[in-house]
Amino acid sequence: MDAMDDLTEPQEELPEVSYGAEALSGRRDVTTRINSLLGRKGEYWADTAADAVEQHFPDEQVYTSAAGISPSGIVHFGNFRDVMTSLAVHETLKKRGKPARFLFSWDDFDRFRKVPVGVDPSFEQYIGMPYTSVPDPAGELDSYALRFQEQFMEAMQQCGIEMEYRYQTQEYGSGRYDDAIIDCLQQREEIAKIILSFMSGKGKEMKGINEKRYIEEYYPISVYSRFSGKDSTNITDYDGGSIVRYTCQETGKIDEVDLREEHIAKLAWKVDWPMRWKAEGVVFEPGGADHASPGGSYDTSHAIAKEIFGRQGPVFIGYEFIGLRGLKGKMSGSKGQAMSPSQLLRLFEPELLKWLYLRRHPGQKFELAFDSETIRQYAEFDKQRSSFGFLPPDTQRSVELSVGGTPTEDQINAVPFRQVASLGQIVQWNREKLGDLLGRMNLQYSEQSIDSRLPRARHWMEEYNPEEIITLLPQVNAAHAGTMDPDVRQQAAALRSALEAEPDASIERLETIVYGIARDPALSDQNNRRRQREFFIHVYQLLIGRNTGPRLGTFLSVADRASVLKLLSAGEVPA
Repeated sequence: MDAMDDLTEPQEELPEVSYGAEALSGRRDVTTRINSLLGRKGEYWADTAADAVEQHFPDEQVYTSAAGISPSGIVHFGNFRDVMTSLAVHETLKKRGKPARFLFSWDDFDRFRKVPVGVDPSFEQYIGMPYTSVPDPAGELDSYALRFQEQFMEAMQQCGIEMEYRYQTQEYGSGRYDDAIIDCLQQREEIAKIILSFMSGKGKEMKGINEKRYIEEYYPISVYSRFSGKDSTNITDYDGGSIVRYTCQETGKIDEVDLREEHIAKLAWKVDWPMRWKAEGVVFEPGGADHASPGGSYDTSHAIAKEIFGRQGPVFIGYEFIGLRGLKGKMSGSKGQAMSPSQLLRLFEPELLKWLYLRRHPGQKFELAFDSETIRQYAEFDKQRSSFGFLPPDTQRSVELSVGGTPTEDQINAVPFRQVASLGQIVQWNREKLGDLLGRMNLQYSEQSIDSRLPRARHWMEEYNPEEIITLLPQVNAAHAGTMDPDVRQQAAALRSALEAEPDASIERLETIVYGIARDPALSDQNNRRRQREFFIHVYQLLIGRNTGPRLGTFLSVADRASVLKLLSAGEVPA
């Protein structure tokens, strides 16, 4: 009988296993019900989740909310939802007076699976090693893992998010999980049955799984070879205690190791997750759609937590993925194009970035905008901060969590992003000139908001919307001047003369000039408005080559006067 025949031989009848149904039932009692209530009108979703935590874990000494990620590459904007979802529940429990902590696990003992775009292809030699055993691609830090951990933790610090970090290479290496690993090895057949109970008959058939053989040969750990450092190993024997024998596939060598002495074993993901729920006392942890699907990672781990570790799984919320709009080209983590929180913070203020994630419940999709929608998102956030005391309770909670309490005067009196983007480019992003311009316009905004938003507006324009940047033309627009009728030419000449005559005119005076030039006392207000609009179009075309632009009086007050006069002279070219 060859290997394929062996996989598909008639299976011995096994006792009925009901873990899957029981676990799904328990999950529906906790998780599915919570998800169905998250959008309940008038109630903030984190309060709904915190209610469930208190109901199912009424006597915890410390209420631990958890999040985590494997540092396989840039920790991107989608992973950030894991943090924000858990943060909201953590802060809600704290507000209720619960002793609470926020735990973030770096799964850096996971295997290096593939070489991302942008990393030297020679790194294929490290596939199968823990991330902490792979060198830093830039050759600057101690490991591949640290390269991406540091970037993310710096961004969290900018956001004011404090977490207690766990590094799983350290936790496994310390021997902290030794007892749990041995317990899992001793109950490996029971774990195998639980895993099988969540597989569909079709899934087993597609994978060619023989249940009897699967249970006999299943081990809930992978071993990192002492010869190659990789997890390409096969466990061939187990003594019932702490000693396993394995074969290193890369070297062909056979090794016997005491797992209490050599910490080179790691629990499989669906076993590792519930093990840590118990070790850390986790009461809440979210997960992406891949983990949240019925019969998926959470359901399997929930059953293992109960049956193997004697611990109820935490309250769980599945979150939807996040989209990006206004970018030129598709973002892809596998192609080295993932958008990290650090990159997002160059555009979005920390409070705004948090609000974008917290204002919608995790089951709702939303988009991070890099086009004109960015202006609207800033404006909506500013409006909610300024009207904080009059907001509905659920909306108020999202703002409160984002800004760290009641909005301050500086936050309420923030310069509008639209205005700083428009005026900033007029003054070539010079902070001092912008402050002077705002003062001449009798506009008073918090200095902190100007300092924060000016560089972000510049980044938004130059990086994502360069076509919107307004600059004076390098030479006269003779082509457009040739389309102007004598009346408009006369108006352009009048503007040029006025600017020459009054080089120090105030913004208010310039506004009076530009609106007055095209006005004809013999015409109605409606016709004069039309003439003024047409005049402005021609002026903008002569100065910046567009039909529209910044408020003309303001623009003329700060634009280089010699250049403006030169460009307006195009209107004097004979038709």
